[in-house]
Amino acid sequence: GRYQVKRFRKVTCPIVERLVCSLMFHGRNNGKKLMAVRIVRHTFEIIHLLTGENPLQVLVNAIINSGPREDSTRIGRAGTVRRQAVDVSPLRRVNQALYLICTGARDSAFKSVKTIAECLADELINAAKGSSTSFAIKRKDELERVAKSNR
Repeated sequence: GRYQVKRFRKVTCPIVERLVCSLMFHGRNNGKKLMAVRIVRHTFEIIHLLTGENPLQVLVNAIINSGPREDSTRIGRAGTVRRQAVDVSPLRRVNQALYLICTGARDSAFKSVKTIAECLADELINAAKGSSTSFAIKRKDELERVAKSNR
């Protein structure tokens, strides 16, 4: 859409809308933005009921906590490929955090009695606390551990 026209234009996109758009992954969910908006609305209500805090603040804390600070990239040299640890740019940290949070919620909601809104709420609350029961935090720690060994 409008935010993909120029590089870094997506920085100006509201963070909630980024969350909504990253829920619309996997072919059967493509383009169902109204559904994604409804999920996020339910999620925020659940978060407010469970924590009593501002859901937006919970979302921001979750994104801060679940974006990896260090990652490893492939450096191919003379036919051998080795991994090199690199710092992650601020924009990519946000993108990665949103992706990990949504993936964790989607995986835990699949074939379970809990709705995606409940799973997303749990994921956000756990990620905001920084507790390792959250999928996003687990993956972040894993990425940073791999990067540390590749320094």
